[in-house]
Amino acid sequence: MSTDLVTCTVEDHVAVVTLNDPPMNVTTLDLTRQLNAVLRRLADDPETRVLVLTGAGDRAFCAGSDIKEFPSLIAGGDVVDRKLTFENETFGLVDEFPKPTIAALNGLAYGGGLELAVCCDLVIAEAGTEVALPEIKLGVIPASGGPVRVTRRVGEARAVEMMFFGDPVPVETALTWGLVNRVVPRGDALTTARELASRLTELPATALALVKRAVHNGRDGDRDAIRSTLPLSEQAFASSDAAEGVRAFLGKEAPRFNSSER
Repeated sequence: MSTDLVTCTVEDHVAVVTLNDPPMNVTTLDLTRQLNAVLRRLADDPETRVLVLTGAGDRAFCAGSDIKEFPSLIAGGDVVDRKLTFENETFGLVDEFPKPTIAALNGLAYGGGLELAVCCDLVIAEAGTEVALPEIKLGVIPASGGPVRVTRRVGEARAVEMMFFGDPVPVETALTWGLVNRVVPRGDALTTARELASRLTELPATALALVKRAVHNGRDGDRDAIRSTLPLSEQAFASSDAAEGVRAFLGKEAPRFNSSER
């Protein structure tokens, strides 16, 4: 199956889903809708036994949201209703996918890109790239599962530092933190992910699904915790700091945040 912003191929029981908006593969409203449809189809596809998620090009797996969409969303006061609610639902389809999932980070994974990657069971990243949750630099917060899923992987102290400062983290450091599973040479993420996926197709599908269910049973409160971030994100997007952060980003300027606003 092929669409404009998301492509999908299934070969030898491995589905490779590619975010196809290079160079940065940002999560526009349209891309998210297409990704949602592909994931729903693959979840019920008997030919698909493993899902690999990657990005087109060699600069980014996914650089997060398209900031150019923010001004109209903020002006309408419907960032949560029009964007984040459906984005959370779509990312949840990856997190709860009934078969093994592997993210192949062929470049940077920022913001929503990292939030999407950590929905996968395994994360393979190429050497020299970076991951980040930089939303604070726009005056907003990660709102598509990052505060829950990233914290679960790296612990509260490291997750808070990532979200407080928004600075990029080299994947080599992310490996030591447990945020990614493997770091491979540049250009090898998808090949490695395919190799791992091929090995998984030879293992008992029922047992693999049950392993996922057993792991997920230990974190049943995650869905409610993720949902609880949406009102917080709505409050952040309604602030003058968010308007300033987006304005500065689009104008390629340093933001001047109102530190006294609460």
